[in-house]
Amino acid sequence: MASENTDNTDKPTNLRPEPGPDAGVAEIQADIEKTRDELGQTVEALAAKTDVKARAHDKAAETKERVAEKAHTAQAATRDALTDDRGAVKPVIPIAVGVLAVVVGVVLWRRRH
Repeated sequence: MASENTDNTDKPTNLRPEPGPDAGVAEIQADIEKTRDELGQTVEALAAKTDVKARAHDKAAETKERVAEKAHTAQAATRDALTDDRGAVKPVIPIAVGVLAVVVGVVLWRRRH
């Protein structure tokens, strides 16, 4: 018992009608030109997909742009967290840096003695 193919997977989707048997030379030549153009576009698309070096370069540029954007966002967030509305360093920051320096100093001093 043969099953009938109902999903149309074996039929091309972008078919245009070919010139009929009563088509003139001009119509056939126009069809040939259109087919050549379509084939040329297909070849260009396939060549672009197989150009690994260009694709890697594009991906690297895209990644570089994304990283730069995230770094800019992080820089702005850090600046906002460390400064007040006038751009001055918040007073808590120097105190925290001082405490951290003392802790690091004590740890280093104890390791040496």
